[in-house]
Amino acid sequence: MESQVRGGTRWKRFAVVMVPSVAATAAIGVALAQGALAASFSVSGQSFKVTADKLEGTGFSQYGAIDSGYTMDGKKTAHPVAVSAFKSAKITNMCQSVVTPDVPIFGSVSLILKAGGGDKPVQADNLYIDVADLDANATFNNIDIGVAAKDASKGPGMKGGGEQANPFGFAQQADSATLTDVKQTAWATTAGTFKLSGLHMSLSTGTHECY
Repeated sequence: MESQVRGGTRWKRFAVVMVPSVAATAAIGVALAQGALAASFSVSGQSFKVTADKLEGTGFSQYGAIDSGYTMDGKKTAHPVAVSAFKSAKITNMCQSVVTPDVPIFGSVSLILKAGGGDKPVQADNLYIDVADLDANATFNNIDIGVAAKDASKGPGMKGGGEQANPFGFAQQADSATLTDVKQTAWATTAGTFKLSGLHMSLSTGTHECY
């Protein structure tokens, strides 16, 4: 069974209920390599943007959760997210950007990371992306929509630990997912391994984002 989707998530409707609206979304995200899965952490006050020409993932699952974190002035806050998980993923022509505002003397400072160009895509295992907004073309193979999050066995499983997610809440899963022309905003990414071929990182003043 295949399902094709193009669209973005809108979180005013998320509320407290681990939404069925995540059924129409999938995700791709990046972070610097981590050697082991982090169970749970407080997210920073800055979301980041990611683009990619293509993501090919196997063992896909997705469920709703809440990310606890901070505002840029240190106040506690929380963000509703769709956690997208892949047992393995390949990402072609990836760009990640984050803008830090109000830096003394410099004003805004942009960090841009690029990797996975040509025939050497970024590779990740046990990849979890906490997504706030997504725009992409997506194809899912053998998709199941409406399973309980704890029973989404095609993916790598829920993150666990202190994660704020209902294991009995709505989830979807698929044998594989392919996303093209990806644009997304995310709050966090966690991976067992993350190999960034052709990595290039740059800093510049002003606001310069991947999209």
